[in-house]
Amino acid sequence: MLAAVPLPLLYAFSSLVGWLAWKVVPYRKELVHGHLKLAFPEMEEKALQEVMRRYYAGFADMFVEIVKSASMPPEEIRKRVRIVNMDVPRQLLSQGKSVLCVAAHQCNWEWMLLGFSLELAYPVDAAYKPLVDPWAEREMKTVRSRFGCRLIPAKELLPDIIKRRGIARAIAMVADQEPTTSEHKHWTKFLNRDTAFYMGPEEIARVTKLPVFFIVMRRVARGYYEMAFEPLAQLGEKLAPGELTERYARRVEQQIRDAPPDWPWSHKRWKLKKSVYGARRS
Repeated sequence: MLAAVPLPLLYAFSSLVGWLAWKVVPYRKELVHGHLKLAFPEMEEKALQEVMRRYYAGFADMFVEIVKSASMPPEEIRKRVRIVNMDVPRQLLSQGKSVLCVAAHQCNWEWMLLGFSLELAYPVDAAYKPLVDPWAEREMKTVRSRFGCRLIPAKELLPDIIKRRGIARAIAMVADQEPTTSEHKHWTKFLNRDTAFYMGPEEIARVTKLPVFFIVMRRVARGYYEMAFEPLAQLGEKLAPGELTERYARRVEQQIRDAPPDWPWSHKRWKLKKSVYGARRS
């Protein structure tokens, strides 16, 4: 029912919610402020407050955009998510070679997947973390797979890639979340803090020798985004352990610094603490 509401009305609602979350009923305001202060120690308080305001507004917008995506026609997605350079991934796919595409939780990552699925013209397999609630799991999968994307639980992704290695396709992952359940972690300085990164993309690239692309997403205007593909690792490139994850971390960090309001600062990203023992095992 909500997806049937015109987007301008949904944006009017999100404007109210974003303002309430920032000013009236602050949502994790101390956490957001603390994360930003550590990431941007040089930023004056007035500028930091403006980033917070835009963050809450953008996050509320993304919520209604995800709701609306359940009913948006393909031409509307194409108009709102512009992809500027898919030539290299498409060329590899046309040669029968699969590609690994990694992104971050920047801007609207749900529309990123929908736009990617629509425009690539080749199969897209996306890793995801199954939800506990059966209704939410069903609805999430329905929306994400609207345009043919095949969803695979993250823990089953590598075996699935090996099993279906004869099918040229794009494997998509969002990999900037904290690896709380993973035994293998890569520790690095990220936004001025010791941060653990999930090493799934690196493990997949090591085993499969797939080329790796980073998907850049930026907000052009309210409800309009632009996607671009940047190479992280060439086909068959040999990298030292941790190097691909480090490249990914640096590119995610730069993307955040280019547009601070568009990353989920209210998420409890730094629950893991680095230890001497942990550093030896990573």
